Amino acid sequence: MEIKKAIKFMIISTMAFACMNATVKYLVNVNAYQIVFFRSASSLLFTFGFLFRNKIPILGNNHKLLILRGVVGVTSMTLFFMSVKYLSVGTAVSLRYIAPIFAAMFAVLFLKEKIKPLQWLFFIMAFSGVLVLKGLDTNVNTYGLILVLIASVFSGLVYIIISKIGNSEHPVVIVNYFMVVATITGGVLSINNWVNPKGIEWILLFGLGVFGYFGQVYMTKAFQTASTSQVAPLKYIEVIFTLSFGIFLFGEIYTFWSLLGIALIIGGLVLNIVYKEKRLNN
Repeated sequence: MEIKKAIKFMIISTMAFACMNATVKYLVNVNAYQIVFFRSASSLLFTFGFLFRNKIPILGNNHKLLILRGVVGVTSMTLFFMSVKYLSVGTAVSLRYIAPIFAAMFAVLFLKEKIKPLQWLFFIMAFSGVLVLKGLDTNVNTYGLILVLIASVFSGLVYIIISKIGNSEHPVVIVNYFMVVATITGGVLSINNWVNPKGIEWILLFGLGVFGYFGQVYMTKAFQTASTSQVAPLKYIEVIFTLSFGIFLFGEIYTFWSLLGIALIIGGLVLNIVYKEKRLNN
């Protein structure tokens, strides 16, 4: 029964994130800095509301790490939003998901963790998907690819910073810092790059924060309901939803090579999650 509930939560979460991705793609004429600003500012209504309602100290304890998490996170988010303007949305999301590979490498360097040989094999499998996408799929824009790969590197760093923060901070405090830093950064960078949104674009810009918030909430609920090995692979349903939006809403075309590359990326990362969880339980 618990796993059914977790699956339901994760489907809602991945659908919310896929809607956010599709909205970013639709807002192709709006500057990426503005998208960061509106996505973050509208989420602050939820995060501040939660913290005040539950009387949780907003400033937290690890101020330097919390601010660093915010700076690294907004860098990753901005680069990802920029990449969506050059890549099909499904491809961009799939490439962003190689962040765990970079996180594992950073963990070896900074946290002295060890990676098993089989895990390296899974990472090679996932990264080969990137090579297939770029080497064999002529639709992949090089500039967009570089942007999303750098975004993934910074996303990998986020995992390490959150690991260093540990359980000393409430999860919503960490997210709130991220949203505050992103709102300020996006707002300042938008000043000289402002593009006036038109009509429905205003609603969509504010909707970004709503989609992002509910994606986070239901993902958290899913992980709280069932074990990581049961829930984590379901995160990649986001790619399927996003691919579908790309095809039906934007007329994007995915070649055999692009689908093979995406399958290798997702397959390698899912196998790594399952392997890690099995080792922890043995």
